[in-house]
Amino acid sequence: MASTSTSPIPLRGNARKPSFSPSPAKDALQKTLSFSFSSRSSKVMCVNSSSTVKYNEVVVDEEIDKIRRLQNGSDVRGVALEGEKGRTVDLSPRAVEVIAESFGEWVIRALEERERRPAEDVRVSLGKDPRISGASLSVAVFAGLARAGCLVFDMGLATTPACFMSTLLPPFSYDASIMMTASHLPYTRNGLKFFTKKGGLTSPEVEQICDKAARKYANRLTKVSTMVNFPPKKVDFMSTYAKHLRDIIKERVNHPLHYDTPLKGFQVLLSAPLSFFV
Repeated sequence: MASTSTSPIPLRGNARKPSFSPSPAKDALQKTLSFSFSSRSSKVMCVNSSSTVKYNEVVVDEEIDKIRRLQNGSDVRGVALEGEKGRTVDLSPRAVEVIAESFGEWVIRALEERERRPAEDVRVSLGKDPRISGASLSVAVFAGLARAGCLVFDMGLATTPACFMSTLLPPFSYDASIMMTASHLPYTRNGLKFFTKKGGLTSPEVEQICDKAARKYANRLTKVSTMVNFPPKKVDFMSTYAKHLRDIIKERVNHPLHYDTPLKGFQVLLSAPLSFFV
């Protein structure tokens, strides 16, 4: 590919001045022009017209916007599967990988600023809902976090509150967590929610992460990973989380006769469509 240069380079004596036959159509002048000439180092160089520079800038801007548009407030949301009329897949494995990598780097930097020392063995968990795109996108999350230098833990099927609580409940107490879900949106969608011990990330924080991910995406700084060099450790956090919820219910109800079965005799109806905040 020809390199692009913005510095003035004298062409006199190196290339013949291009001549154009008179024509009413001027659009030919808008096409990319290339001039080959010999430099002092005897290497053949090529200088492109300014229209090529603008074209490349437009392409980069479009690539950056692809990632930035995935931000939805404090979440990341996008189309993960074909089948939605009028929409194309934008939450691809490569997009998810650069976002996860940027989140991992953000977590490490935040810990280093807080503790005033290099962060080591930063641990991040991932939970997901049952969407069919979850399997392939999970691999992308694991790869991105590992690329950032994080230790990754696979919680499997989980809920949004569970992912946050995985940063607090011992013996897990992860440094951060990601929940892969698109809440109530159609099956073609998916997304990412981000947590630290302080809670969910704010919109400005997610914007910062997406901006960095967008530059990685546009500059091709990462590749689509087909395998994870360091597979995540599978953990059963949901059993611990379920016990935590049961203990809260028993403690709050504090039934005088059957403390361990405080809901005995109750009929409980649970509606959980599309895995929304169960």
